[in-house]
Amino acid sequence: MADVFDDSRLDDSAALTLADHVLRPLAEAGARVRREVGEAAQAIEEAVAGTTDDSRPRAVVAAGPDSRLLRAVLEPWCPVPFVAWPGPSLPGWAGGLDLVVVLAPVGSDTGSASAVAEAVRRGCRVVVACPPGSLVAAHAAGRDSTVLPCPSGDQLATAVVMLQFLSRLDLGPETDTESVAQALDEVAVACSPYRDLAVNPAKMLAIALGDATPLVWGGSVLAARAGRRVAEAIRRASGRTALAGDAEHLLPVVAAAEVQDMFADPFDDDGEGTRPPALVILDDGAESAGIQEQRKRLTAAAGEHRVRVETVASDASTDVARYAALLATGSYAAAYLGVGLGRA
Repeated sequence: MADVFDDSRLDDSAALTLADHVLRPLAEAGARVRREVGEAAQAIEEAVAGTTDDSRPRAVVAAGPDSRLLRAVLEPWCPVPFVAWPGPSLPGWAGGLDLVVVLAPVGSDTGSASAVAEAVRRGCRVVVACPPGSLVAAHAAGRDSTVLPCPSGDQLATAVVMLQFLSRLDLGPETDTESVAQALDEVAVACSPYRDLAVNPAKMLAIALGDATPLVWGGSVLAARAGRRVAEAIRRASGRTALAGDAEHLLPVVAAAEVQDMFADPFDDDGEGTRPPALVILDDGAESAGIQEQRKRLTAAAGEHRVRVETVASDASTDVARYAALLATGSYAAAYLGVGLGRA
């Protein structure tokens, strides 16, 4: 028999203590954002001071595996062409007129190091957010290179540092660091392990997913990005399948769901193939007609096939803060799923 979810563990102090190594970093996320931005402030000031009014780049290239998050924030706003290039190289046209930015929160990624080294070799202006002294930082050594120190290894905090820098150059929207940190703090309070599951949104979501296969959907570009990260967190925490995708990718899975027999013995066969899907909607308040139409199709299909629908919403004040809140809530739910399965 496969692993069985036990919701009593979610309020069991011993089980939660064993999961402290997972839950504590989630609780400290807001503090990390504040600390990273504070530690990188001087480097940002020096980098901005080294630019002139006529030094706007021809294009901005976000290189490395975390480039898609920057694209989700900047692509609708950036006044020059913006390209996300997640591989270990650069577009063939990138050169001395272009700005290459890289997020490397861990700093040991060889692909990011390769992209940085190539950017330096081609004479691009290079700005890297990474731990000082790391492999990526070493490859960033060059006349027109800047390292924004981000020692914590936190992907979101590193992204906020880079967004702060790009905002100062008028290449991105204004990024309110405190709004992001505050959104993370609020999620930490709402989803605290010390908060009873009856009023804890992350524990309630974990219970809803305890015997289901999560299908995670976010309508906006940032919500979709958060959905992919939440699905990754669920897979790591539970060892089970979790899917994230656009509506057209998830609709066939919802439509193929078999109506569950309410009288069936849940312990008779709890194999992976028997877990019904559960649709998780990440709602960041985006209200475009296309997003609303996709959501309506998904929820209608879920209702027709009796697929459970769970909604995670955020009303934080900025796009990045709402992304942070959705990701944090989903990450807490993934952690509690692991606790309920006895995997923490």
